[in-house]
Amino acid sequence: MTVPPASPLQAWLIVAVGFGGLAASFTARSALGLAMPSWEQEFGWSRSLVSGGGAAALAVMALAAPVTGGLVDRFGPRAFMALGLFLVSAGMAATALMALPWHFFLGFSLLAGLGFGTVAMHVVSTGVAGAFERNRGLAVGIATAGATAGQLLLMPVAGGILEDHGWRTTFLSLAALTALAGAAAWLVLRPAAPAARQAQASRPEPLAVRLEGLARSGVFWALLVSFVICGFTTSGVIEVHLLPYAAACGFPPQASATAYGVLCAFNLIGMVTAGYLSDRMHRPLLLGLIYIVRGFSFLFLMNLTDELPLLLAFAVMFGLFDYATVPVTASLVASHLGMRVMGLAMGILSAGHALGAAAGAMMGGVLYDLFAQYLWVWAASVVLAMGAGLVVFTIAERRGPHAAVRHA
Repeated sequence: MTVPPASPLQAWLIVAVGFGGLAASFTARSALGLAMPSWEQEFGWSRSLVSGGGAAALAVMALAAPVTGGLVDRFGPRAFMALGLFLVSAGMAATALMALPWHFFLGFSLLAGLGFGTVAMHVVSTGVAGAFERNRGLAVGIATAGATAGQLLLMPVAGGILEDHGWRTTFLSLAALTALAGAAAWLVLRPAAPAARQAQASRPEPLAVRLEGLARSGVFWALLVSFVICGFTTSGVIEVHLLPYAAACGFPPQASATAYGVLCAFNLIGMVTAGYLSDRMHRPLLLGLIYIVRGFSFLFLMNLTDELPLLLAFAVMFGLFDYATVPVTASLVASHLGMRVMGLAMGILSAGHALGAAAGAMMGGVLYDLFAQYLWVWAASVVLAMGAGLVVFTIAERRGPHAAVRHA
């Protein structure tokens, strides 16, 4: 990390703020799938249009992620956490007031998309990894688990608000939540010390040199390919299309949101467990198995009916192996690529994740409009997730202070 060594209290404050910020941000992102049927009915919008807005938000995230990742290497996570959450809040408020498609693209895709790309896992994982030496994987796992833990409670609440008060009130509530989280991030986290910034400025490593070092690393390319697929099979097809798919299967919004909450609960368990195991076992093996088992979980969706137990079974299995990839990937980046480029590396990986998610979100909407079903989307996800696991198996495990690649 690029901020000075954190005290134990400050280190865990970074974990807590990262957890809360991701909880608020990811709940706001997931509200797109929850509101999609309402927008189709009220505005007459096609699923391709709404999916395109979600894909555009992910594309904006992809553009923002490497920039914020490179800057957090130098300045620490405080400003980026706060700014990102305020942008999400502005985007949610604008979406709540929309009446035309361009309002949707401006509010959700652009404003909120910039926020999603700023208060994101690469910023949080970089900030947390730099604050810990021992139990780094566990700390990253706990902090990034906020991406799903908050949704465990917040998504069912959002579903209830949508049923009782409509989607506009739901998005205004999310705007208030993310604004409060942004204020907390600014007040709780400390800024990077000026002396530390000056010390870094005196020996800067040019961006071209850092990028060249990453480009020559086989580990980086393996992680990038797998993380693009990770985005397709999580934020793309599940975050955007699971709730509309459940609605098409006959589930009401509250039941669908509850199943999503169950997914998030087991996602929390999976992320913390993966973080704990990444400190103790062969990480490429662990990461590859996570991808492969995730691929098998899509078989539940390929056979989904209107029976809630089957939807819940998918939620449990997929949840355990959903974002469990993040702490293991972050641990591999820290040890194999180095802390001095971790923000940049995680930012590029996050950009790849967002582009993969954009492809999944868009493809899901287009195929649904063409065939009125998601079967081919789920089948593609099975194949891609298993392929990601095989790619990760090519990484050699190594730990210790000399593990990182050189960036002379």
